[in-house]
Amino acid sequence: MLDIAPSKQASTWLSALARALEADDAEAAATLFVEDCYWRDLLTFTWNITTMEGRDAIREMLKAILATAKPSHWMLSGEATSGEGIVEAWFSFETSVARGEGILRLRDGRCRTLFTAMRELKGFEEQKGPARPLGIRHKADPARETWAEARARETRDLGATEQPYCLVIGGGQGGIMLGARLRQLGVPTIIIEKNARPGDSWRNRYRSLVLHDPVWYDHLPYIPFPENWPVFTPKDKMGDWLEMYVRVMELNYWVATKCVSASYDEAEQVWTVVVDRVGRHITLKPKHIVFATGAYGPPRKIALPGAETFKGELLHSSQYSSGEKFRGKKVAVIGAASSGHDLSVDLWESGADVTMIQRSPTTVAKSDTLMEVGFEIFSENALARGISTDKADLIVASTPFALVPKGQRDLYEVIKERDAAFYDRLRAAGFAIDFGEDETGLLMKAYRTGSGYYIDVGACELIINGEIKVKSGVGIKSLTPSGILFDDGSELAVDAIISCTGYQSMNETVAAIVSREVADKVGPCWGLGSGVKGDPGPWQAELRNMWKPTAQDALWFHGGNLALSRFYSKYVALQIKARMEGIATPVYGAVSNVQR
Repeated sequence: MLDIAPSKQASTWLSALARALEADDAEAAATLFVEDCYWRDLLTFTWNITTMEGRDAIREMLKAILATAKPSHWMLSGEATSGEGIVEAWFSFETSVARGEGILRLRDGRCRTLFTAMRELKGFEEQKGPARPLGIRHKADPARETWAEARARETRDLGATEQPYCLVIGGGQGGIMLGARLRQLGVPTIIIEKNARPGDSWRNRYRSLVLHDPVWYDHLPYIPFPENWPVFTPKDKMGDWLEMYVRVMELNYWVATKCVSASYDEAEQVWTVVVDRVGRHITLKPKHIVFATGAYGPPRKIALPGAETFKGELLHSSQYSSGEKFRGKKVAVIGAASSGHDLSVDLWESGADVTMIQRSPTTVAKSDTLMEVGFEIFSENALARGISTDKADLIVASTPFALVPKGQRDLYEVIKERDAAFYDRLRAAGFAIDFGEDETGLLMKAYRTGSGYYIDVGACELIINGEIKVKSGVGIKSLTPSGILFDDGSELAVDAIISCTGYQSMNETVAAIVSREVADKVGPCWGLGSGVKGDPGPWQAELRNMWKPTAQDALWFHGGNLALSRFYSKYVALQIKARMEGIATPVYGAVSNVQR
């Protein structure tokens, strides 16, 4: 088999799979996979975001879904490639209700990993390209309604005389992108945002904030950043872009609006949601609600013994906006992950005397190094090779989470060798470095716990030079009236303490708005059940609760960085659209509700 051209190998395998599935022969299909195989599916077969690990899991899934999915029209898309004993090919296919796309990887003629993802629902395709709307009727009509009049009517009626089908709680990047996806699918949606303007969730943050990820990784759907956009976007520029996007994409976006309460009627299958819109309570009746309140939930505030005696200012990073008020003062920053570094730089630039208190080692990666070896498929070079952002998204998604650690471990071996001198200088400055419990680095920390890492965009040089001081490896015993007393008996006199201690899970937001019972039923978000500290088992194979059905009907979570929000917003929108149109969506696979 190995001497056959890659495309021939891929075509032969795909044809065999098609025949087995058409014959409703799950056993025959399963034998086409190697023993240690993975099939990751985004909706097409399972109406879920789930990964089947091993032949037995694939066989059981196929037995359960083939009668309704009715997959067909399997075709290769372009030429297959080969390398390191693996044949890789892109393909398209259909089910009874959708069109899909995917990537297969063969080893010795059998499938090692299969990735399938829904592209569109049949009969409910987005009106774009050749199918774009005309926008106007070219004839005289005394009853004509202009675009502006239609938008004004929609804005006036939705939420008043007409109810939204979906309510998105949170109007930051995630809520905005999901709103755009739902808009293009014709799902009546209202997005509510507590701030005064779209984009304020970025504008209101500390003055020096700049995105740590490069522009090619951060595009929004439908309207990519222009070619002259900076590689790293400043926060206010990002805020302005989001505000423009809301207007151009014609989103129904309510500012200065907070969700007061929400309850679900299981019999009627409808939510009753009370919102406070500029001081006026309004009751909405959506069929679905999506929590898009950020990557995580409410601030996590740690107990500091003696806090009541401290005479200075004590605040959480979520309450911080500028270092100007701390000019000439001594400030302790508790936490040495992304926020801790960013705030320390902002304080230093504002003229404060800063000490970072590092409670546990941090994974650090230089931004320019990640640009070259970590974000390679999101770059100008990748675009020149025909790898668009959409294609790069699918490549990333096609790797099952169980296999990501090995690739990341290999990547960080390269990074550690490449930047050895940099890490030596950081350690010499008293800064504790690790690369995760299993040496898998930054990305796995992000997936597993969302904490303990920093992409260096300037803070590390200040630490190395001693301009940002570090207190590491010593616990805090208590606060005193004038500062902090450590376990080793040393004291640090400070005028202010800023806790960069992260955020709770998104289900804690549900507890505040819906109920403690529902929050506990759906369980926490994020994490893979990897067994490392902060991410207990059992193994989930997917991120808990994100972008897929939860234990509470008609309640969804959407969030993440710009890239994750861009990619997965499509699949949240397709799930909600299918339910609106009455398409059967039998969900295969258990929901994730493991407690942390």
